[in-house]
Amino acid sequence: MNRPAHLLLWMLCLAGLTACGRDTSELEAYIAEVKARKSTVVEPIPQIRQYEPFEYLAADRRDPFTPQAQDAPNSGPSPENSLRPDANRNREALEEFPLDSLRMVGTLSTQRATYALIRAPDGIVHRVAVGNYLGQNYGKITGITEAEVKLEEIIPDGFGGFMKRSASIALSEN
Repeated sequence: MNRPAHLLLWMLCLAGLTACGRDTSELEAYIAEVKARKSTVVEPIPQIRQYEPFEYLAADRRDPFTPQAQDAPNSGPSPENSLRPDANRNREALEEFPLDSLRMVGTLSTQRATYALIRAPDGIVHRVAVGNYLGQNYGKITGITEAEVKLEEIIPDGFGGFMKRSASIALSEN
């Protein structure tokens, strides 16, 4: 190491050591003030109550692990003979979109049929006819007018079965 670099290193060390000798009276006064403060009372930990087991005496009560729909046979359609969506049918392109994301943008009429023009969220316009499917709830088109597309959806009824629900897509103004 050359002499000027060695001298510079020693001067930096000396400057660093002199910075350690600052006036700390303000810091010491603050620490004394904090130590002089009265401590606050800490609330005790709440006591945990002892667990009390409950014994279920069935007697004439219903089984709590059996759904109520099975207890009352007339409370809704039974899952065995109720309406079901066709799981073996090939799904159509517009069935991957929620019904509220589809927009009717117009109609086409020929001598043979009337078609609706439906715009999907991806921007593609599809031509559909009565009998085609729309939406994620197995919605089958039942009618097409110049103002709307009418369809019937098959939705879960909450009891393990399904039920039909009418829906429609109105002509969009944009």
